[in-house]
Amino acid sequence: MAFRLPAAALRPLRSSVHLKPTMQQTRWLATPTPFPVTQDMTSSRGPTAMVFLNMGGPSTVDEVGDFLSRLFADGDLIPLGRLQNYLGPLISKRRTPKIQKQYAAIGGGSPIRKWSEHQCDEMCKLLDQISPETAPHKPYVAFRYANPLTEHMYRQLLADGFGNGKGGRAVAFTQYPQYSCSTTGSSLNELWKWRQRLEGKAGPLDDGSDGTIKWSVIDRWPVHPGLVEAFAQNIEAKLQEYPPERRDKVVLLFSAHSLPMSVVNRGDPYPAEVGATVHAVMQRLGHVNPYRLCWQSQVGPQPWLGPQTQMSVEEYIAKGQKDLVLIPIAFTSDHIETLYELDEEVIGESGHKDTVKRVESLNGNPVFIRALADLAKTHLDSGIATSPQMSLRCPGCKSDRCHESKKFFAAQELA
Repeated sequence: MAFRLPAAALRPLRSSVHLKPTMQQTRWLATPTPFPVTQDMTSSRGPTAMVFLNMGGPSTVDEVGDFLSRLFADGDLIPLGRLQNYLGPLISKRRTPKIQKQYAAIGGGSPIRKWSEHQCDEMCKLLDQISPETAPHKPYVAFRYANPLTEHMYRQLLADGFGNGKGGRAVAFTQYPQYSCSTTGSSLNELWKWRQRLEGKAGPLDDGSDGTIKWSVIDRWPVHPGLVEAFAQNIEAKLQEYPPERRDKVVLLFSAHSLPMSVVNRGDPYPAEVGATVHAVMQRLGHVNPYRLCWQSQVGPQPWLGPQTQMSVEEYIAKGQKDLVLIPIAFTSDHIETLYELDEEVIGESGHKDTVKRVESLNGNPVFIRALADLAKTHLDSGIATSPQMSLRCPGCKSDRCHESKKFFAAQELA
């Protein structure tokens, strides 16, 4: 979620970006999980750990309680002030039965782990081809609130031969295209916390290094051409479902996860970066259709960024505008916010399921996966630990943890 991307990150993608998807994207948990990738390329600079960061989601109904407990304990995502430790467990316990029913309704759990592992695996396969100098690329997923947790990922890195006096390189690759302190910031704070606990006391080796993992960060990518192309192609495909005489009048409703206004007013860059993605997609589409940006998933009574997605749909229908296409613009795969909140609540309760539709999520879209590989290669070639935006704190930031985390990642020296 930022505008100051390296110029190389904005280069046109290789020709494969414009290929049409060859597999039918699906939404259901029953979709077979791809076989694990086999890494067989070596180089003097490899191996490189590619770590996808995301919120995560419970893979089964039984995991919902623990997921919500971790989520409401995180003051970066849901700031409850001095009452966080009291209100967090209380809210999560009260919401668990309701949320369990929602996950049961979408197949018994979130598919976000399946899609994240698939996307990371496929990206690493491409990276082995286009960046052999940093191969083999090893795929890892670190979720903030669900398995595999950041702690478990870090311990796996150490078990796989990274760190522990052996050094090695790892890239923390956020799967939130637009940066927010509540999402990417929280995941990086958690990564920094476990790095300090598991490697923070490493002493110097004979060569003067400390043998710890050298980290770099891909912290935002809101207007990357491949991301924009993947969204645009999915929108174009969905518009084809409307009669030609109505197609150009369909209203495009871009929907992103909302934020508390207390976070927005602190100076969080997320709203501006989501807007940048929307603008880039509309430019790619030629600004043919009318559009609006709205926000979903508000929790609690405090003010959140609006207008809310469900209210927007209801108001447009009341005004006679029934041809609406929802685009989950800040999500890179299906999960409860798309499969239940948008599909079952917003569309299902609209009374117009035949005219209110949602575009497919990115999931296994090959255009999107090629974009991930392009982003990663550009980053690996740059020799830069973080973007210029990464080290800049929000004007109203008072978090010492945020300050120390940003300082650590920005100070990483890459070979």
